[in-house]
Amino acid sequence: MAISVAIVEDNPEVRRSLVRYIGGAPGFTCACACASAEEALSVIPKSPPDVVLMDIQLPNKSGIACTALLKKALPLVPVMMLTVYEDTDTIFNALKAGASGYLLKRSDPAQVLEALSELHHGGAPMTGEIARKVIESFHRAAPAEHPQDALTAREEEILDSLAKGYVTKEIADKLGISTATVRFHLRHIYDKLHVHSRVEAVIKYLG
Repeated sequence: MAISVAIVEDNPEVRRSLVRYIGGAPGFTCACACASAEEALSVIPKSPPDVVLMDIQLPNKSGIACTALLKKALPLVPVMMLTVYEDTDTIFNALKAGASGYLLKRSDPAQVLEALSELHHGGAPMTGEIARKVIESFHRAAPAEHPQDALTAREEEILDSLAKGYVTKEIADKLGISTATVRFHLRHIYDKLHVHSRVEAVIKYLG
């Protein structure tokens, strides 16, 4: 079945572009396109999509506030931020609000579609520079356990690549395996480390 995507973006031109290339891509369908947080909070819970693509800079209520409220109403629907902001505070505020992914608006359409698919399959997609910012912020975290001891050699390779900021496709290319295989290993990594996202997995790994 096609992955249904709810879009929340106040810029009409950007919103139309997102609707056009997401709605027209094989395996995807556009569930709705909202111009504000208020519209999103009214429309999206009535017919929950598979994933939400959320702009941060919205009129009145921000995309971060909207994400927090949406996650209360629809805790199982993952949200990915699509924004021009890449400062650490904004990234962490979005993640704390419940966002599972964070992409910059300069990402090309193919990257956005891949990230939406990854999000739908339980991943936490981020552009490389964003992932590195997140990882650097956790370098001082030092949990007592070393959960990576339970991982296979291949899982450690993938987790090491995550810690270096690689995204799923880059890991697949680097290791000579398919993106589906990378996602398969990621699910096992999350299960073994008792985490739900790549950010949590890397935090434990770096500790």
